[in-house]
Amino acid sequence: MSYLFTSESVSEGHPDKMCDQISDALLDSFLTQDPESKVACETLVTTGLVVCAGEVKTSAYVPIDDTVRGVIRKIGYNCSEYQFDYRSCAVLSSIHNQSSDINQGVERTQEEEQGAGDQGMMFGYACKEMDNYMPITIELAHKILQKLAEIRRAGRVMTYLRPDAKSQVTLQYADNGTPERIDAVVVSTQHNDFDEESKMLARIYDDVKNILLPAVIAECPDNIKKLFDSDYKLHVNPTGKFVIGGPHGDSGLTGRKIIVDTYGGKGAHGGGAFSGKDPSKVDRSAAYAVRHIAKNMVAAGLCKEVLVQVAYAIGVAKPVGLYINTYGTAKVQMSDGEIAGKINAIFDMRPFAIINRFGLKNPIYQETASYGHFGRNSYEKEVEVSEQHSNAMARIENGVTKYFKKVTFFGWEKLDYADKIRTAFGL
Repeated sequence: MSYLFTSESVSEGHPDKMCDQISDALLDSFLTQDPESKVACETLVTTGLVVCAGEVKTSAYVPIDDTVRGVIRKIGYNCSEYQFDYRSCAVLSSIHNQSSDINQGVERTQEEEQGAGDQGMMFGYACKEMDNYMPITIELAHKILQKLAEIRRAGRVMTYLRPDAKSQVTLQYADNGTPERIDAVVVSTQHNDFDEESKMLARIYDDVKNILLPAVIAECPDNIKKLFDSDYKLHVNPTGKFVIGGPHGDSGLTGRKIIVDTYGGKGAHGGGAFSGKDPSKVDRSAAYAVRHIAKNMVAAGLCKEVLVQVAYAIGVAKPVGLYINTYGTAKVQMSDGEIAGKINAIFDMRPFAIINRFGLKNPIYQETASYGHFGRNSYEKEVEVSEQHSNAMARIENGVTKYFKKVTFFGWEKLDYADKIRTAFGL
């Protein structure tokens, strides 16, 4: 008998996601000036108010007020009617020094012996459902909201859109795990007020069905387009009116959308949030590293689906354990434990090695804070940094010396270890 699986996503204007973006914007600002910054930054938003709190060890100075307002403006809260406006909201900061007890466990005389910033376990997952080795449900949920934001910013159709939105996709699978059809799609979007609620509901439903979803489907590969061939249930703003939204409708907090950030409920999650944390916090950096392992394992043809777990003790460099579950899809005559042993020999999972492998001391994090940390295309871009960054190049602009560096975004999505895995396993 077939079964159903569901994933959700939220837009950059959702209050929790706003907090993730603010926390990561602050992190980027600290790392831009001081790549050795240690940051654990949390954000709360509610009606007319942003509160930033956390612990930082840095030589940088960051204008918190300006940084916060810049994020909110970019998201689109630029109108007093929203009851939350980047110009008028209050910004409070309670950011203080990092605990010396924690710091002594992280920093070492020899950099390569840097300890993990906390204990805990992190999971990475990959499968062959999509070209980017992500589950279909979370990928489609993200794409729906990315396209909705694109339409909102273009301002040519669906001109009533406001920044807050959520999506949900339910997929029907055959017993053997083969995707069969889209069973249900849910889209809830904040909007301007209408004179008549019945006309409002009808128009938004029609626009989602006839403008938004066709635009999403058109960009999908053929095998995913076919999943929409059958009739599917479409729920649009099922509660009715959605004028009150964003921080005025619900308070938001950093780290409350960790399943949206990862695999939409597939695989597993260790419980640690990502945003606002510098890479010494293995909640973030090690989660990126095990996604990299999982993706390269599937890309190498070692298995069709895999879950990778790593675990650390605070202040200790080497992981206390590496676990692999290939769900019976391995292409080699080895147990998952034996596979884990060989994978452990290929990938150096000490925090220092992970940070160097992906360039995680660079200001690359705000881009990760909406529409998922995984399944994104890796790319390089030149960013402005300080002279404290290694390999920073000086350039004089309008008589002022500035420093720039080419950095890699989403480096953990590269398939640069697939050949190493094929060689190690004789594939």
